[in-house]
Amino acid sequence: MSDSRAFQEMPLPLFEADEAQAVPLPKGKLPSYIAQHRKRLRQRFLNGGADALPDYELLELVLFRAIPRQDVKPLAYTLLDAFGDFNRVLSAPAPRLKEIKGVGDAVIQELKIVEAAAHRLARSRVLQRHVLSSWDALLDYCHTTMAHRETEHFRVLFLDRKNVLIADEEQARGTVDHVPVYPREVVKRALEINSSALILVHNHPSGDPTPSQSDIDMTQQVEQAALTLGITLHDHLIIGKSRELSFRAEGLL
Repeated sequence: MSDSRAFQEMPLPLFEADEAQAVPLPKGKLPSYIAQHRKRLRQRFLNGGADALPDYELLELVLFRAIPRQDVKPLAYTLLDAFGDFNRVLSAPAPRLKEIKGVGDAVIQELKIVEAAAHRLARSRVLQRHVLSSWDALLDYCHTTMAHRETEHFRVLFLDRKNVLIADEEQARGTVDHVPVYPREVVKRALEINSSALILVHNHPSGDPTPSQSDIDMTQQVEQAALTLGITLHDHLIIGKSRELSFRAEGLL
């Protein structure tokens, strides 16, 4: 059986490969220079891990599965030019990704699988753990899940009496500079799951975690509602692009 016929009889993937901005290739076979490039890149990753690769090469590795028969380096560069870095590419909304020529369902699926895996791994390091003694892991988790969002997201971390994280729930999504928060709903949910303490978390898409007056007012409202019912508000974290702000550390709680 010829290589071409064998390729044609292979089972189709869940999504057809996307048509990337790429060098035209013979159907059913990778040119040797591209095949060797992919082999070398995979080996470098196996030997040195992610630190051995710049963003565009790490992105190439993700794109290999979505676009199996084309040179994906041009698309990797295009995505980085559009969104800034590897993390922002992964967290970019699907509609915005689809605006990039060469990005279709297969590419979006691969990017979102990697993003989901990163979130789940970071979450596993803090869920059912003593939060106050795992603070660095908690901050890493918050940055992984929220630092590169393009709109504000508000989530609540619910703790038990031993300050073990028992639930992590997104409560609301908003615009680029506002997210609606209802203190009564936050406290009501804490009672439903028998939580004794809270940590509020939201992001600032601008990158600057400095709290607004509305952030300060909302935090005070949640604290007052929680105290009435014997629930402790440990902190409110605002996540920026490269740093976070703690209300507790800033003397705002």
